[in-house]
Amino acid sequence: MKFRQQQLDNGLQIVAECNPQAYTAAVCFMVRTGARDETPEVAGVSHFLEHMVFKGTPTRSADDVNQRFDDLGAEHNAWTTKEHTAYYAVMLPEYQEEIVELWADVMRPSLREEDFETEKQVIIEEIRMYEDQPPFCADERCEKNFFGSHPLGNSVLGSVETIRNLDVDTMRQYFRARYSPQNMIVAAAGKIDFDNLVGTLQRECGDWEPFEVQRQLVPPQPHDGFEVVQKATATQEYVIELATGPSATDPRRFAAYMLANLLGDGSGSRLYWELLHTGCAEQASLHYYEYDGVGVLGTWLCCEPEDAAENLRRIQEVYRQAEKEGFSEAELARAKMKFNSRMVLASERPQSRMASVGMNWLRRGEYRSVKQDLDEYNAVTLRDVAEVLAEFPLTRHNTIAIGPLADVQPPA
Repeated sequence: MKFRQQQLDNGLQIVAECNPQAYTAAVCFMVRTGARDETPEVAGVSHFLEHMVFKGTPTRSADDVNQRFDDLGAEHNAWTTKEHTAYYAVMLPEYQEEIVELWADVMRPSLREEDFETEKQVIIEEIRMYEDQPPFCADERCEKNFFGSHPLGNSVLGSVETIRNLDVDTMRQYFRARYSPQNMIVAAAGKIDFDNLVGTLQRECGDWEPFEVQRQLVPPQPHDGFEVVQKATATQEYVIELATGPSATDPRRFAAYMLANLLGDGSGSRLYWELLHTGCAEQASLHYYEYDGVGVLGTWLCCEPEDAAENLRRIQEVYRQAEKEGFSEAELARAKMKFNSRMVLASERPQSRMASVGMNWLRRGEYRSVKQDLDEYNAVTLRDVAEVLAEFPLTRHNTIAIGPLADVQPPA
């Protein structure tokens, strides 16, 4: 296993974890742009653009793009988040050069108006599909309530209104403002020929025009609150609680991940024993999300409507007890063992390592091996977890409940 890194003259950064023993390879173009970089008028443009990237280039139609990926036997896809957009492929190593050539072409799309108008309807239907699913409605609404007017409260999908009002020239302007080689990285992992990767990217991307891209990192001012949204068609009550956590560059993020595991992992955590093992809820979990400048600790609950108020009281009590009494060494040891197993198992997949290598470089400009991460997690102490819980109390949060109930009593 060897880490390699190089930067083209136009600023495009290339990072790879090369493993000659792997049987597959994965490569990804990551762009540091997402919902938080949008103005309210163009909400959803990053995700819409992700779709449009696959609609063809000056030399390829959309069918040509999809057919070429299929011809090369590659698994390919893309995703958009609050802070970045990523396009990846997993392939057999012998097709590395062809896949990279294809992605390089795809990353400079035509953005044709006829494709734009057709895909606009696809996006609108996607938004409506998610609006029919209570957990997704709760997620986005709670983020908006929590972050308020801060860009992290922006919806990744946007709204039917913003997508309907978006025009192709505005999308083209957004593309030209954000998809600079200085605002992108290429991450790879697995059986990668790094010299060939750099050579291919130099040939295919070396003439991309560089320009500076900025992200406004205004500190958010999270809001507490409690809201109930009645959705008569839902059969269960869905609740999301968001609390502040360490940011993506805060070294305490390792303790925050451990805290989420201790309290809200899908098996063996305190919420598991309190609510899932007892049959009181279908889902009860805690997750940590890291962003530029801030982090979020998010609690998820799904249960029968009549149990919602009591389950919220139980969650609050679990969190209060943790804040007051902390955890045992045995609990921490079990949490670390789960981290160790999951990380090592995931590391056997080049796609997983590609995402890890890419996100670490995109967020922090650093490479972290599996061993480095394992060492960091294993070094977390009970005091570290307690300090995170004291600095970022889970008992202070913004809550939204969505489901058939018109009223849910918040815990005292």
